[in-house]
Amino acid sequence: MTSKQKKTLVRIIAALILLIAVSLLPLKGWVKLAAYIVPYAVVGWDVLWKAVRNIAHGQVFDENFLMAIATVGAFCTGEYTEAAAVMLFYQTGELFQSCAVGKSRRSIAELMDIRPDHANIERDGQVVEVDPEQVAVGDVIIVRPGEKIPLDGIVEEGVSSLDTAALTGESLPREVSSGSDVVSGCINMSGLLRIKVTKPFGESTVSKILDLVENSSAKKAKTENFISRFAAYYTPAVVVSAVLLAVIPPLISGGWVHWLHRALVFLVISCPCALVISVPLSFFGGIGAASRKGILVKGGNYLEALAVTNTVVFDKTGTLTKGVFKVTKICPEGLSEEDLLAAAAYAECYSVHPIAVSILNAYGKAPDRQYISENKEISGKGMICVVGGKTIAAGNIRLMREVGASADDAGDPGTVVHIAVDGRYCGRLVISDEVKEHSAQAINALREKGVRRVVMLTGDSDISGKHTAEQLGISEAYTQLLPSDKVQKVELLLDERSAENQKGSLVFVGDGINDAPVLSRADVGIAMGAMGSDAAIEAADIVLMDDDPAKIPAAIGIARKTLRIVRQNIVFALAVKALILLLGALGAADMWAAVFADVGVMIIAVLNAMRTLRS
Repeated sequence: MTSKQKKTLVRIIAALILLIAVSLLPLKGWVKLAAYIVPYAVVGWDVLWKAVRNIAHGQVFDENFLMAIATVGAFCTGEYTEAAAVMLFYQTGELFQSCAVGKSRRSIAELMDIRPDHANIERDGQVVEVDPEQVAVGDVIIVRPGEKIPLDGIVEEGVSSLDTAALTGESLPREVSSGSDVVSGCINMSGLLRIKVTKPFGESTVSKILDLVENSSAKKAKTENFISRFAAYYTPAVVVSAVLLAVIPPLISGGWVHWLHRALVFLVISCPCALVISVPLSFFGGIGAASRKGILVKGGNYLEALAVTNTVVFDKTGTLTKGVFKVTKICPEGLSEEDLLAAAAYAECYSVHPIAVSILNAYGKAPDRQYISENKEISGKGMICVVGGKTIAAGNIRLMREVGASADDAGDPGTVVHIAVDGRYCGRLVISDEVKEHSAQAINALREKGVRRVVMLTGDSDISGKHTAEQLGISEAYTQLLPSDKVQKVELLLDERSAENQKGSLVFVGDGINDAPVLSRADVGIAMGAMGSDAAIEAADIVLMDDDPAKIPAAIGIARKTLRIVRQNIVFALAVKALILLLGALGAADMWAAVFADVGVMIIAVLNAMRTLRS
């Protein structure tokens, strides 16, 4: 409990003791009234003050106003015990609700306990602790075993294992060494690391994640907005109804005190606390449960949209596959495998394309560039360079035709790089990307959850793309697409959904770097492999802090459970309110029933909402 909550608890206990003591004393008249006002004031003075303050600011119709009018009115009708007891139970319910919300917030704070306390920086031969915001790009920081990495950077010296659980939800440590990229928020588990900072603290991964989580409540779901609008009309309506109930019947039959008491009961019953508190708490709990699994949801609106997913569109490279290319096959014609690989490495040595990197990695050493007299890239075709007087061409079939080499597409499942030397075809390299371990499992889990349509979009070749689709059991795959083509495909899928009058959301899952346009166009954009990716965090609605596609059906499960609990609370609260409001208006429900309709329903709804944290 916070200090404020502890003080409230003390006031509740003191008021309860005083109320019991006063009720046992044989008091009458003004003395009795004064005695009951003491426990009432002890427990309810702040409610009265909030009601007066809100009225002064033009915010009349809220739960403080309802409680103030109902309890003061009860005093006026001589129901002293009920007046004090209603305020006591109301404050007990408010304390319970405050503790529940606090628990929810602490749960998320613990899950996202990644904010660094300090950074160790070397100055004048001494290691000094400074605020992470004071560290500049290019500075070298020291991270000892057991410490959080405070800023994003590159390891300059040291070997260690990193605990990334706070970011990814995974317990498996990540090995890093010199040259490895590291992101803030991870915990250094073993060796000492010297890290060169690449981003200021305000742009670091930890800062962006914390900002994302803290501001997630700003993007409300449709259900939350409905409850807010509902409360804005509901509260004035019940106040007017209570006034009419207190005035009209007595004009006909008399009994002003009786009907005033009935109207006050009506007011207590009508308090919308259960809805106003439990619905946002449910979404907040769902976002917290997702965070625990390394799934960052930017708002309740995206959680609500995810719950009704019926179409999931996947990018291929880096999403369903590892995005790490490697040479899987060398097919020489007239050259040895080593010479063919060397020729390709010289041709690609100036390129930073992943395919070029995979060829250079397979070659295993840096080509001696002093022998290269010319090097140029032919857009959409490949590379041509002159090495020791010989012209080497490495690329696709269109490039081979351009240089006069005869080459055929052998139908290899992967990206094929053909090599020609002085116009003579010398062979090909096949570069493949591996399917992730959990991709097939994720596709099956989505179908089990009722996702009607699973589609794959890729810029890769037709053979490679369809081979991956077959491996994963995806029947609908589109290949050789540019980023703009992917947007057009998603637009087409959305148009088809509209034409068929289908409800539900279309989710696009991409790597968050070159898929930003289509991530933004989908109903829900999910970024895969997002740890440290600025583009992913900016463009996507939901960010997965590792690259595991199995997290997608898990996220849908959390979203559906959250929405189910929200609906349960709405139906339960409205049904109980309606029943007891009717009974109150007919005189069949007293103030104690009103207390249950308000405080009791609120406590039950909040307890139900807290179940989302255990998703």
